[in-house]
Amino acid sequence: MSTDSSAAQRRVNVRELLDMKKRGDRIVVLTAYDVLFARLLDECGIDIALVGDSLGQVFAGYPSTLPVTLDDMIYHARAVRRGVHRAMVVVDMPFLTFQVDPAETLRNAGRIMKETGAEAVKLEGGDEEAARHVHTLVRAGIPVMGHVGLTPQSVHALGGYRVQGRDAAAAARLREDAKRLEDAGAFSVVLELVPAVLAGDISRALTIPTIGIGAGPDTDGQVLVIPDALGLNEGFQPRFLRRFAELATATREGMKAYAAAVRSGEYPAAEHSFE
Repeated sequence: MSTDSSAAQRRVNVRELLDMKKRGDRIVVLTAYDVLFARLLDECGIDIALVGDSLGQVFAGYPSTLPVTLDDMIYHARAVRRGVHRAMVVVDMPFLTFQVDPAETLRNAGRIMKETGAEAVKLEGGDEEAARHVHTLVRAGIPVMGHVGLTPQSVHALGGYRVQGRDAAAAARLREDAKRLEDAGAFSVVLELVPAVLAGDISRALTIPTIGIGAGPDTDGQVLVIPDALGLNEGFQPRFLRRFAELATATREGMKAYAAAVRSGEYPAAEHSFE
C-alpha cells in the first residue's frame, strides 16, 4: 500500500477492494465501535472499519449479538464515521432487521446508509432468502458484504459457536452459499469458522474478495474484533485469535498508577494546575 498523503486520504471503495483481490493484495479489516479507536484504525491504514454487532458482547456485555438493535448500530456507526477518512465503513445489520421482508430490509439498510454515512452494510446468511435480500439492496444501490460459515445471529440454530463445513455436504452448502451471494451482487463475503482448505477453495472460486475469521490463511483478507486483537477481552482466547497487543494489562497498570497518585497527593501537581 502506498504511503503518500494522497493515497492515505483516498477512501477505500468497492472497486478498489475488487482490484486488491486481482492483485493479490490482502485486505485488512478490524471492527470499530467508537471514534477514538476508529481514528487509530484509520491512521494505521486499515482498509475496512466494520461496525460489528459484536458490540453487543464486547461493548454492551450481552451474552450474544441477538439483543443489538438497529438504533444501537446507527449510534455506533455515526461515531466511527466521524473518526475515519480513508477506511471503508461497513455496518452490520442486526438480528431481525433483514430476515423477513426485503422491503423492510431495504428500509433498515437505507436508514443505516442515510443516518451514518457508511459505505456498505453486512448481513448474515447465504441461502436463497438471504440472497434475495442482498439482490434487493444491491439493486437499490446499497453495497452489501455477505457472511457465511458461523453466523453468530443463528448461533442457537447452529448449536453453538462451532466450525462449519467440516463434512462434505456442509462444505458443498457453504460453496453454494458463497457463490449465491456473489451472484446476488455482494461485493465481498466473510467466511467465519470454516476449515482452511475449504475457505481457500471458496476464495479461489469467487471473483469477489473473501474476508476470513477463523478460516485460515488463504482468504483474501482477515478481520478480527478489535478488543480481541488488542488483548482487551482477556477471557476470550479461541484457537484462531492472535493478540497483537496486551492493552488490558497496560490499562490496568495505568489505572493503578493513577489511583496511587491521587491517594498520595502526587497528582495533580503544580504543573497540572492553573494560576
